[in-house]
Amino acid sequence: MIVLSSAYTALIAVLLYAAVSKARDLAGFAADIAGYQLIPQRLTVVAAVAVVVAELAAAGLLTAPPTRRWGALLAAALFAAFLAAMASVLWRGLSVGCGCFGDHGLVGAATMTRTGLLAVLAVMAVVAGPSPFTPVHLLLGAAYLALTFLPARLIAAIERGRAGPRPGTRWDVPPPAATLASERPGVLYALIGPTCGVCSAMLPAFVAVKQVDVVLVSAAVEGQVRDYLAAQGVGLPLVIDPGVFDRHGIPWPPYAVLTDRQGVVLAAGGAAEPAALDTLLAHVPSAPGRTRT
Repeated sequence: MIVLSSAYTALIAVLLYAAVSKARDLAGFAADIAGYQLIPQRLTVVAAVAVVVAELAAAGLLTAPPTRRWGALLAAALFAAFLAAMASVLWRGLSVGCGCFGDHGLVGAATMTRTGLLAVLAVMAVVAGPSPFTPVHLLLGAAYLALTFLPARLIAAIERGRAGPRPGTRWDVPPPAATLASERPGVLYALIGPTCGVCSAMLPAFVAVKQVDVVLVSAAVEGQVRDYLAAQGVGLPLVIDPGVFDRHGIPWPPYAVLTDRQGVVLAAGGAAEPAALDTLLAHVPSAPGRTRT
């Protein structure tokens, strides 16, 4: 029976982490809920608060043996509701941030798998009911966490490998207005991060691009990025878009997206070395060779 009853320790950890993560960015979580398009916009903040309260309540009920089964039932209901909402999103073909742990990763096979496995843990705790705590509960609970999250991470890694903006699709990050006046045939969006060492190495290559306009894009805090660029002596246009990586399934920076002047993707891919950047720039219509300063 201890195999089943140990599930409650994993559930407590997950529910507390999820609730605290959502509470730290309640407005962002409400925006994710709005993306599901299941309730009116005016109720999204109320729904966000309700979910956080329910997760905290479930975690609290799970801690005490007399109320453990009720906590497990509440957790199972939450995960079932999450699964139904995600299935609805996929069925309707929407691209929506999960909001599961305060992040904005897209709803997909990875989030469905993780939530489904958490629902299994909740059912295990319901069946087991109350039992006295032992250190074995913590050990098995940690194992359950690994078995729950590792498959989702593997699926997410596979999804990222074949994700990213595709040629012919429209890039939804608008360039700064100043770049629109250029006569160059396209725009290169260079996705960077202020803590990315490879990005620092690639910044001179991005600056050296001449045949298209270059716009830097980052998901980090604007002040931090601007200080980082100032320290590097880089004055390229910058766009801050916190959800750009998750929204497009882009695994990590540096990454580059080449578009025409209308924002249609011509090519995209990792840009961790100048040769990769040259490969992308070869898709510029009638583009001359890239020059370096």
